[in-house]
Amino acid sequence: MSEASEAVVLIGRKPTMNYVLATTMPLSEGKTVVLKARGRAISKAVDVAQVVTRRFVQDAEIQSVSIGTEEGRVGQDGRPRSVSTIEIRIAPKKSSAKKK
Repeated sequence: MSEASEAVVLIGRKPTMNYVLATTMPLSEGKTVVLKARGRAISKAVDVAQVVTRRFVQDAEIQSVSIGTEEGRVGQDGRPRSVSTIEIRIAPKKSSAKKK
């Protein structure tokens, strides 16, 4: 898929509905959206994906979920810390994309 038809939303500390709005805008234009989060923001990314697909854009679906671990900053004890990551790809359903 070309990068022009894909939007990335980085999940952080803002309220959940801010990210829901940022996700629904590209989806309404027929673009695929990738939600990316690290650490404690992972649960908020899952919440955003569920709210978007169940309430706001019912003709969108979660295509894939990727999880991983990154080596983070060095802790106080001098060892690197591991930080969990998630990427959730949401795309318009095939049938709705053909109607446009």
